[in-house]
Amino acid sequence: MRHNKKFNHLSRTSEHRAAMLSNMACSLIMHKRISTTTAKAKALRVYVEPLLTKAKEDTTANRRLVFAKLKQKAVVTELFQNVSEKIANRPGGYTRILRTGHRLGDAAEMCIIELVDYNENMLKDAKKAAKKTTRRAGKKAAQKAEAAPAAEKEAE
Repeated sequence: MRHNKKFNHLSRTSEHRAAMLSNMACSLIMHKRISTTTAKAKALRVYVEPLLTKAKEDTTANRRLVFAKLKQKAVVTELFQNVSEKIANRPGGYTRILRTGHRLGDAAEMCIIELVDYNENMLKDAKKAAKKTTRRAGKKAAQKAEAAPAAEKEAE
């Protein structure tokens, strides 16, 4: 039976998988976006999101827990100083996976995994979408309000 065996082993030993995910997480934190296969990206998302949640509260215990997973002092510093400020008010969902097609060599499905708060293009689109609200009733009411004083001046 396959009880409690949900995560993808990625055809690697436990040590190799842990080292690969640690290196990918470090690259993601430093570069804010990396290109990889979809299976690895999904495994990385499960690995890195709890670390980002821990980084929101800068305590010695959280730094040690994150350092135990990442093993690079510069990456932990970047995470707790810069990345944690951007994700401070986000309740979760710190990463985004964008599929980019298939790799030529072996037709593996490729994607880009990125930190959500660092993609300026998508943030601009979200701001534009938020501002673009139609208020037709407000425009008509304003036009009627402007027309009423003009009509009174003509009547005088």
